[in-house]
Amino acid sequence: MSCRGVQKLLQGAGSGPAGWTRTPCCCRLRYGPCRARSGPGSGSGPGSGSGSMNVFNREMKRRQKNWAAVLQDGHQYDYLREEVGSRVADRVYDVARSFPLVLDLGGGKSYIAEHLSKEVVQRLVLTDVSQQALKLGRRSDIPTRSVVADEEFLPFRENSFHLVVSSLSLHWINDLPRVLSEIHRVLKPDGVFIGAMAGGDTLYELRCSLQLAQSEREGGFSPHVSPYTAVTDLGNLLGRARFNMLTVDVDDVQVHYPGIMELMTDLQGMGESNCAWNRRSMLHRDTMLAAAAVYKEMYGNPDGSVPATFQILYMIGWKPHESQQSFCWTCRIKAAF
Repeated sequence: MSCRGVQKLLQGAGSGPAGWTRTPCCCRLRYGPCRARSGPGSGSGPGSGSGSMNVFNREMKRRQKNWAAVLQDGHQYDYLREEVGSRVADRVYDVARSFPLVLDLGGGKSYIAEHLSKEVVQRLVLTDVSQQALKLGRRSDIPTRSVVADEEFLPFRENSFHLVVSSLSLHWINDLPRVLSEIHRVLKPDGVFIGAMAGGDTLYELRCSLQLAQSEREGGFSPHVSPYTAVTDLGNLLGRARFNMLTVDVDDVQVHYPGIMELMTDLQGMGESNCAWNRRSMLHRDTMLAAAAVYKEMYGNPDGSVPATFQILYMIGWKPHESQQSFCWTCRIKAAF
């Protein structure tokens, strides 16, 4: 796609904005059963914004992703993004149509496009808050243009894209309802949104271990694992954004690590460190040792490793069009059981 083609999409200046075994050398994938379930603004500080929630420091998240992108051995931390990206691509193929223009929202190094062909996606616009990640985008046969953009403020015109995809980016959004509405806005009528994000049960083992250890060592605890969206809320959020023909499903992925420190090192290498405003930047050494012991005692495997669960929520929603038949998304979910 030419630069002029991208510029035509941009708004004017006056517009508003299972398991893997992880070792130092390799990892091994074993996906858990898929479960289908029904579901009924950034600023300078935690109090900024105009009425919307401001849980995450978006500037810190940009710095974390830039830092992770330029790690010399950064490829060894891509295993989760690669797998989820391939699962999103599978859902694109399931639609069984060709998409002339596609937006990858928060795509980073482009973990979805490498699994797609130019017969399905003819042109791609790749966006991310991290300029470094975009510079290291993976090769693809699809003509691609990269745009540095915050997912919370999409700089594209209304009715621009035939498909919007997103993988493991939306769980760091402050105002998810607004972002879903923005995705709906930039989609053409009868366009489709296919996304994946971390769900509410993600890293529950780590969260419980840190809370128990900090309560015992320090007499109280503060959050060290960021909050995630519950699957029971996702359907309602998509419906509020005026998406039609909704589908929501869940995968649990377990990755097995030698210990808690290896898990936290990998999260940092993924650019997935906590960036909530109310986080504590440091943990006492005694608390970390206690958390490691609690983790192995409560969740440890017989071989001495510890599991970390990543709950992945997949979602599909269509922008309404007169050609679409009446569709009850809750019936679609129930039919999967």
